[in-house]
Amino acid sequence: MTLSTKDEILIMLKTAGSLTVSDISKELGITEMAVRRHLNTLERDEMIKSTLVRQAMGRPTHLYSLTEKAEDNFPKTYRDLAKDILDEIAETEGMDKIDTLFEKREERLRNRYLSKMNSTSDLSEKVKSLVDIQNEKGYMVELQETEDEFLIIEKNCPISEIAKDYGQACNGEKKLFENILGAKVDSVQCMTRGDRSCVYAIKKAMNK
Repeated sequence: MTLSTKDEILIMLKTAGSLTVSDISKELGITEMAVRRHLNTLERDEMIKSTLVRQAMGRPTHLYSLTEKAEDNFPKTYRDLAKDILDEIAETEGMDKIDTLFEKREERLRNRYLSKMNSTSDLSEKVKSLVDIQNEKGYMVELQETEDEFLIIEKNCPISEIAKDYGQACNGEKKLFENILGAKVDSVQCMTRGDRSCVYAIKKAMNK
């Protein structure tokens, strides 16, 4: 599927957080005038917003970022229906039932993920397979590696609306990663805590 220039700009802003006209122009290889035309359209449609930032030297510049309305352009699996169902269960059967549901969800996902991953003991290969699966599910993952750890950076969360009210979703994802990777996993950043991305640090040492 070929993306329109406006869609490319939205994805860039989702990934980077905020960008200038110059940043977008360089990334897309089009003129700043062309970028401004697209930004004007997106701003008119309430998909982006701009903030004037003063610099130490030179003229102030505008930083562009996504609005809440723009988030609807990205995958939000189960958002409305599942949220309503969970609210009803929590009200009628209590939070213990919610805990049990998310534990069973983690078990199902673990089996599903493991069936897609190559049988290997190499942590690096496991992490790469996990990133591929998460990207298929719409998490927009970036993988970074340091000497001591891998960083899985999720720029989009398809179940963020659920996770805001039910922290079991985030805890379940961390447990899922630990179980399928056989490694220590730390939640470094989380969208439900106000961060721009969900970031998981996977320790290269194989002890839990």
